[in-house]
Amino acid sequence: MSVNYRLIHTTPERVFEVLANGWLYPSWVVGASRMRDVDDSWPAEGARLFHSFGVWPFLINDSTSVLEWDPPRHMKVKARGWPIGEAHVTLDVKPRGDGCVVRIGEDAVSGPGRFIPDPIRRVMLHARNTETLQRLAYLAEGGATAN
Repeated sequence: MSVNYRLIHTTPERVFEVLANGWLYPSWVVGASRMRDVDDSWPAEGARLFHSFGVWPFLINDSTSVLEWDPPRHMKVKARGWPIGEAHVTLDVKPRGDGCVVRIGEDAVSGPGRFIPDPIRRVMLHARNTETLQRLAYLAEGGATAN
């Protein structure tokens, strides 16, 4: 599993406002390129958002579903990206001074991506999630609207 941390200069509640807006997903998730739809119940457990990943004209449509939602502390999703596979992604947020620390953990749970050797997979996910957390910080600190 790859784990990244980032200090974000806003409240945990503000971070979760960004996460609660499914339409912002491709703005902070590296690799997601557009949104197609978001369940009305997002981000309730079991809700899905429908995104595409890749670069036009080579886009693949897939979805991400909420496994656990406990704002403003914890979120766990199953991100699908076939033909690469599926991953579980957790976001944990803890207050720290005037801001908060966000921890993102990700690992492949099914599909061909699971067969990439763990050390290589960790390095790739770590680089990707460094940028993911930077984008999330920009949105949360910058005041992206919740809905």
